[in-house]
Amino acid sequence: MNEKTVFVVDDDITNLTVCRNTLSPIYNVFSFESGSLLLKRLEKQIPDMILLDIDMPEMSGYEVLRHIKGAQRIKDVPVIFLTSKIDADSELEGLAHGAVDYIFKPFSPPLLLKRIELHLLITSQRNDLIGFNEHLQELVDAKTKTVVKLQNAILTTMTKLVDCRDDTTGGHIDRTQRYMEVLLNEGIKGGYFDDEALSWGVDLIILSTQLHDVGKIAIKDNILLKPDKLTPEEFDEVKKHAQFGEDVIAEIQEGSAEHKFLEYAKILAGTHHEKWDGSGYPRGLKGKEIPVLGRIMAIVDVYDALVSERPYKKGFPHEKAASIIIEGSGSHFDPRFVDLFLTVADRFKDISESKSR
Repeated sequence: MNEKTVFVVDDDITNLTVCRNTLSPIYNVFSFESGSLLLKRLEKQIPDMILLDIDMPEMSGYEVLRHIKGAQRIKDVPVIFLTSKIDADSELEGLAHGAVDYIFKPFSPPLLLKRIELHLLITSQRNDLIGFNEHLQELVDAKTKTVVKLQNAILTTMTKLVDCRDDTTGGHIDRTQRYMEVLLNEGIKGGYFDDEALSWGVDLIILSTQLHDVGKIAIKDNILLKPDKLTPEEFDEVKKHAQFGEDVIAEIQEGSAEHKFLEYAKILAGTHHEKWDGSGYPRGLKGKEIPVLGRIMAIVDVYDALVSERPYKKGFPHEKAASIIIEGSGSHFDPRFVDLFLTVADRFKDISESKSR
């Protein structure tokens, strides 16, 4: 049995009797002669509907409703005011206090039944909608987590693939992420970037940094894994990795709805070897033609290459690497971002000297 429960509050015994006789064939009805008795019962039981008289001694219906709306566990119980005041101001006052409707006394039993039926239906539909929205949000959250896990799995796999093919750069991807995080956060805080930074998803940029060298997958092993210094012709082949990386990410973009993350990754992969004076690759972009993220990544990538050991060279100490970055200001690097680098150089040193390599 799923009968709804209705509480009726009125100091007039006649009204209570009429309500009880009208409603009891359909609902579980409990009657109360005062607001204080109602509030005491509400501590133990929550009804589906309350019919509340306004003009009562001790405590008016308005006062009772204020108590109801102020209590979290019962604030959503629909309340219909019962009143003999037939004027617009009284009706507006009742609705302003949070009542869902107004029924004038003496009331018609069929009208009373219809009003209650209507508001119980509205409440039921509202609760169903809330439940549906909560369930829908749970489904969205679960789907989002699945997509993020898949994205991270693919990202990790591609990153490991690059690492496996170019094991001379051990820890490079991890460190470049950490350098990038330092530069981005300090640059935003210090106002080094244009207004476009306001729309950046910094966490996504840091994550996408892992793909900046993904184009190395396309470089032949005999060149990529060569223990000696590369010939000019071999270096020309290696230089193609920037364009390869951009193309690979662009292909992934075509079949994905996640464009922001991949857009960041494509910028980083395709522009981190461009130079401020236009002598970089793959396009020879110059100055502000180079995207901001590409200019930042250039400093990050070069710094880590300088401090890292390779089969054909020893890693430079931090101070030497920093001086090379400074010398490249205005030629290799955006001077403004070299200034930014200098504000966090000590933190770069800590990262480079950590055991992540």
